[in-house]
Amino acid sequence: MNKSVFAPCVLALTMGMWGCQQSEEQPEVISQTITNLNADYAPLVFNPGGPPTRPAETKKYTLFNFRTGQIIPNADSASGSWDIGFRATSIIFNSGTSGPGTAAAQVVVGTFDEIREAPESGFIQDNKNAGPSGFAVLSSPLTPGSTATNHWWQNTGATTSTIVSPIAGRVIVVRTADGKYVKMEILSYYENAPASPNNMVDKDRFYTFRYVYQPAESRSFE
Repeated sequence: MNKSVFAPCVLALTMGMWGCQQSEEQPEVISQTITNLNADYAPLVFNPGGPPTRPAETKKYTLFNFRTGQIIPNADSASGSWDIGFRATSIIFNSGTSGPGTAAAQVVVGTFDEIREAPESGFIQDNKNAGPSGFAVLSSPLTPGSTATNHWWQNTGATTSTIVSPIAGRVIVVRTADGKYVKMEILSYYENAPASPNNMVDKDRFYTFRYVYQPAESRSFE
């Protein structure tokens, strides 16, 4: 065979294969906003001479899968099909004492858009032997005068306030059971996300949050 013809053919074949490999694109990140996720809503019943109660609450978590963007039935709570669960101000992850999975999370300080990559370490599973309360994210509020840690997601604004307000600059980063990464920001705890919630009028236990899910083997959110 004429070598002057063979060499360009090999080069063309090699370049063709290289071009084919380069054209294989990574799956795009998934960005979603979830509105009015019901976290065991039950209307307050005001009792004369005593604190209000919620006799209608089910005390069950609303389970959610980041990849599908869907609520998972409680009947599947013993499976790996869910990542995160919500009940009132409590947030759990499918791991440790909360579920059979290996999901883990941490609260990162920074704005949602600024956090472009998941941390390499620092993730916590729900385990009564780890963290201030045994959970990756605390259900109690950050009250005035408390020392801030990276476990709180909400505060009550003031000692006399009972409004649940997401803390600005707190982003929850999750490592799912299958090793994927998610960043999420809770925007509101009240139905339809009112700008100035009034807990005598607005229904609470309705989460609005946004998240970015990375389906590839990457910590990048871009």
